[in-house]
Amino acid sequence: MSYTIDQFSKITGISKLVLRTWENRYQYLSADRTNTNIRSYSDKLLVKALKTKYLIDSGYKISTITKKNDNEINNIIEDLRIHSADYQSTDYYINKLIESGIDYNSKLFNKTYDQCMKDFDLIGFYTSILLPTLSKIGLFWLTNRINPGQEHFLSEMFKQKIYSEIDKISNQNHNSNTWLLFLPPDEYHEIGLLFSRLLLLKNSYDVVYLGANVPLSALSQVAISKEINNVLFFSISNFSKIKIKKTINFLDSEFKNSSIYAVHSSDSKDLFKKSKINVISSIQQFVQLISN
Repeated sequence: MSYTIDQFSKITGISKLVLRTWENRYQYLSADRTNTNIRSYSDKLLVKALKTKYLIDSGYKISTITKKNDNEINNIIEDLRIHSADYQSTDYYINKLIESGIDYNSKLFNKTYDQCMKDFDLIGFYTSILLPTLSKIGLFWLTNRINPGQEHFLSEMFKQKIYSEIDKISNQNHNSNTWLLFLPPDEYHEIGLLFSRLLLLKNSYDVVYLGANVPLSALSQVAISKEINNVLFFSISNFSKIKIKKTINFLDSEFKNSSIYAVHSSDSKDLFKKSKINVISSIQQFVQLISN
């Protein structure tokens, strides 16, 4: 796929002025040109730019980097990871995961994930690696010119890993409280909800997990069949936000005896002022809630 210089700059964190300077002075990260002489950057250049930015932030000079071939750059980065006591592990892992998504490379993703889990616990992985990776790769789809397949690939790989962690949890004596987890109609961003499920299971809670795009009528059936102490839902996409008032009113009405929690954007908190629903603004807040 191709990127404009504006998109390329936002994703890599390298300013447009610096990109032009490197191209003119070193013929480095030189973009193709359209018929109207507009720069057009490829996926391959994107990966190279992310690696370059990582090395620049690690103290390397661009004059040194431009003299290295791709294999030499990869070796320098790996050497930093292995031997440097203060190497920037978050940037390293995020860049590697993005590279795996761009190339649809499952082997690279799994290798990076395994390395990452040696440096981070689950919470650290989620907050420092997973969320920033998805946030950064989300910039790739600011226009319809960018292929969303890479985002879906990464999302599904992350989900597989979370499911794998869930499968590792042995049957335990469950906490007496039961949590109902779901995404409301037209909400499909499931990773945060799935990770919440993992944390709840690790804390021995009973979890009823319904997944994405759940009709509100289905929640009524759950309430009839099982006592629900707590409800958690995410409303992130603009599509689900359109119907958020209906969701809030339904939950207030149908789950009067349950504690209800929502993960929602901070710009819409006023919607919850007249509701019993509590807005969760961070993973740390959720961890504290379920650890009490």
